Amino acid sequence: MFTGLIQGLGSIDFLANHRFSLTAKTSHTIVSDLAIGDSVAVDGVCLTVEEFTPNGFIATASPETLSRTTLGYANKRPNYVNLESSLQVGSKIGGHFVTGHVDGIGCLVESIVTATSWEMTFRSSLEGSENWSGAIAAYIVSKGSIAVNGVSLTIAQCDPLGSWFKVAVIPHTYLATNLQYLQLNQWVNLEGDILAKYVEKFLQKGSRPEQITPDFLLKNGYF
Repeated sequence: MFTGLIQGLGSIDFLANHRFSLTAKTSHTIVSDLAIGDSVAVDGVCLTVEEFTPNGFIATASPETLSRTTLGYANKRPNYVNLESSLQVGSKIGGHFVTGHVDGIGCLVESIVTATSWEMTFRSSLEGSENWSGAIAAYIVSKGSIAVNGVSLTIAQCDPLGSWFKVAVIPHTYLATNLQYLQLNQWVNLEGDILAKYVEKFLQKGSRPEQITPDFLLKNGYF
């Protein structure tokens, strides 16, 4: 589990057998705090630390992960990746709950600099691709949370179908993440809010034990 608050940037060198070495480019503190077996979000993808190198660590990504995230498409994403270590019990949660399980790939379609932020607009899927068919669209709502390359952001605007959304990225977040390196049409990993997914599942026909009524909410402590 992560929070979407990026702790540093890194670069990737691909090795054999779906393994790759990550080197911290900024904030080497993240590496010094890690242990073998720890989870690290790499551009929003949860990976496990297997070995350490002088300036980073080695991890393995499954073929499924490489095909379903930007980690397998070096020419489609920025040169640097966002890094975040897993959430510790008792730590502050400044962003939102991020699982590190990417829902799909989107892309940047517009970036406008304003007096206070960068207004960035993303498509929630890649047009013409069967692998990324907009599965995240249902969880894109105005003022909701979304993780873009592992960065916790608030949706400022979106269309009713969730096919695109706009976020306002403050200078601190922009300069501390690889969002600053994104070019138009470059790909990004997208993860919807896990709470929205559980609510959706709970409300599906036949998946709840009883109807949601005022009495049900009262019995379960919501009133």
